Amino acid sequence: MNGAEALLRTLVGSGVDVCFTNPGTSEMHFVAALDRVPEMRGVLTLFEGVATGAADGYARMTGKPATTLLHLGPGLANGWANLHNARRASTPLVNIVGDHATYHRRFDPPLQADLWGLARTTSAWQRSTARVDDVGADAADAVLASYGPPGRIATLIVPADVSWSEGGAPAPRHPVPPLPLVPPETIEEIAKVLRGGEPSVLLIGGAAMRERGLDAAARIARSTGAKLLCETFPAVHARGGGLPEVEKLAYFGEMAIAQIEGARHLVLAGARAPASFFAYPGKPSDLVPEGVSVHELVAPGLDVTAALDALADALADALGSGTGPDALGAATRTGTLGAGALGPQAARGRAGRPSGRLTAESMAAAVGHLLPDGAIVVDESITSGVSVPAATAGGPRHDWLALTGGSIGQGLPVATGAAVASPGRRVLCLEADGSAMYTLQALWTQARESLDVTTLLLANRSYAILQLELARVGATGSGERAGALLDLHRPTLDFVSLARGMGVPAERATDAEGLAALLERSFSEDGPMLVEAVLG
Repeated sequence: MNGAEALLRTLVGSGVDVCFTNPGTSEMHFVAALDRVPEMRGVLTLFEGVATGAADGYARMTGKPATTLLHLGPGLANGWANLHNARRASTPLVNIVGDHATYHRRFDPPLQADLWGLARTTSAWQRSTARVDDVGADAADAVLASYGPPGRIATLIVPADVSWSEGGAPAPRHPVPPLPLVPPETIEEIAKVLRGGEPSVLLIGGAAMRERGLDAAARIARSTGAKLLCETFPAVHARGGGLPEVEKLAYFGEMAIAQIEGARHLVLAGARAPASFFAYPGKPSDLVPEGVSVHELVAPGLDVTAALDALADALADALGSGTGPDALGAATRTGTLGAGALGPQAARGRAGRPSGRLTAESMAAAVGHLLPDGAIVVDESITSGVSVPAATAGGPRHDWLALTGGSIGQGLPVATGAAVASPGRRVLCLEADGSAMYTLQALWTQARESLDVTTLLLANRSYAILQLELARVGATGSGERAGALLDLHRPTLDFVSLARGMGVPAERATDAEGLAALLERSFSEDGPMLVEAVLG
């Protein structure tokens, strides 16, 4: 057995059975080995940034890593932006990067690059396999390393001669240990803070954004009067279908500060302390208002869901035993921060079917009115989609995947991977027109794999977020030359033609009725479709 086959069999035996790739010469023995290891599903992409983004989307939905197969330094570099997003999402992901044969590197061939240096910028674990005897063990170690905790990127560099040499052997699967628990004394310390009667904010993120974590966080908020907030860009947010509704921390720093203002305590559970997305002249980078004490319930790598459950139980026990009702009542009476956790979302009801002009608001209403039960929403709508979360809050159960690292070009690839991971569920990709052009090649993979992805392309013909940021950073350029760099006219992008050219059916909507009809059609049919919504 050669090294490539040993590598594949180890991956499959370790539970990694999907590979997103755009391979090159150094990876041809891996490609050939797919015929001998049919348990591995190979998914071809036309750009490495699609492969890495799809692996991210797949792992967010399954909780287990996919693998990418990338070609040397340029292939890894092409996939870097979406590896950055995956790192910020704490996604378990295994990169296999082909390298030149070990004896060939000394000739400094044209594709030679510092693979180790490139990999370490996004990888928490990396290794270069030196001998075919080691490839199985190295692959098993890479899979284990990807689980963290928390989930992380593991990169295994495999020279071409290691792949083609005989003598490889699969390695056994490493068991993945359970997440460590938060110490009981930490639970009690935080419970004491929340029982103290001072206004508090509970900021959740990561795995706390799933159903069990949301329920526990809402119990804590109800029993203490704490305001419940969540991170701005969660990797996966379970929503709708009666799940507790959580207010997101605002993107703009001054709005985020206002959400926390008045609190005495900020409790972090799976979320980082709030910081401004960018630096702005005269504005703070640290978004924790002065006078607010920050408490970390869950350190990275510990079980945030179990910690929230334990904290909710501790607070409930205090109420039930009579040891803390006055303090808890005081917290409810004195809290001036707003509820932060609403009642069941189902009470809102669905948005009504819109008509008339196609605006950001009527687009959001169409999505809220028609979103299928069990949908997966991948959000890279940037400015145009700000109304969609509210419009879908009262809808059926769905999962919401956000732009975790801020590197645009994530939406279409993540939607592709989420669809591969979740057959039978409709994926709705809310995609801004400027961002779509970074990784538009993902549409081709969606067509090739017959994936149930509806791409709602929001065409406002501009980099609208940058038009906002131009003023916010204090830049004075607002004339014709500056404006031209933020405008997507001359020529106008024709996404219907672009999608059809890659095999995806596509139509254009120019009014609210037309958009609703096209979404309804796409949601009822198998396979991908792109709907270009021209917003007025």
